[in-house]
Amino acid sequence: MTKTGLIGRWPLFLLLLPMIMGVLWACGPHIPEHDHPHVPGSVPKDHTQQVYEVFGKEYMPIHSADGFREQGIASWYGHPFHGQKTSSGEIYNMHAKTAAHPTLPMGTFLLVRNLENNRETIVRINDRGPFAKDRVIDLSYRSAQKIDMIQNGTAMVELIAMDLDSPDVQERVTSAHPDYFTGDFTIQVGAYSDRNRAEALRDQLKAIEKDVFMTQASIDGQPIYRVRVGRFSSMEEAKRTKDRLSQNGYENVIAVSAGQ
Repeated sequence: MTKTGLIGRWPLFLLLLPMIMGVLWACGPHIPEHDHPHVPGSVPKDHTQQVYEVFGKEYMPIHSADGFREQGIASWYGHPFHGQKTSSGEIYNMHAKTAAHPTLPMGTFLLVRNLENNRETIVRINDRGPFAKDRVIDLSYRSAQKIDMIQNGTAMVELIAMDLDSPDVQERVTSAHPDYFTGDFTIQVGAYSDRNRAEALRDQLKAIEKDVFMTQASIDGQPIYRVRVGRFSSMEEAKRTKDRLSQNGYENVIAVSAGQ
């Protein structure tokens, strides 16, 4: 598989391919956040929701995970991608319960059930991939451990989107996986390579939100300006702000780690 930074540096990737394939069990590539296409003059949207192409195949992210169910082969990834940027802009942590999916919205929570041993875990989507044939999800190392698929490298799984507005689901996630809902979160409303567009969105948000700020990162020498709202110690707090922004017409708003 590849992760942020590998696309656009294929000579190095090809040299490392034997090692990567052995370590990562032949998972598919992932899309770096700055490689998503932008249509000039289009309405600003989260770059992770734009159509993109990998190996000649086009992928169209869906805007809602409501009712989503899928079965297929899961793979997992760990080193050397630990500590690198994911498609969402978060830093990949192989010890967190996250996953990559080619089309689900970022921030989607999925129940992942290993159909070979009936073990299950809950993951949060924060990356794009895998793109290898017949793979439906790429799990973090920890998530793969939870369903006992590290040794085999792959497993047949069922994916079920979880509705966090449901009290039953909230209780289940909170009791079984409390680390999902504590930490240092912020809400990302947009990310741009054009500073003027980022500043315009920041100024617009200041009319309805108190704690609006902009952060800057550099990816392969290209500046990325992220517009964010708030700092929260729990996912519940972050979700309230996310819902409020969605009600005000802001699309594809996602919760991210405040430290990234």
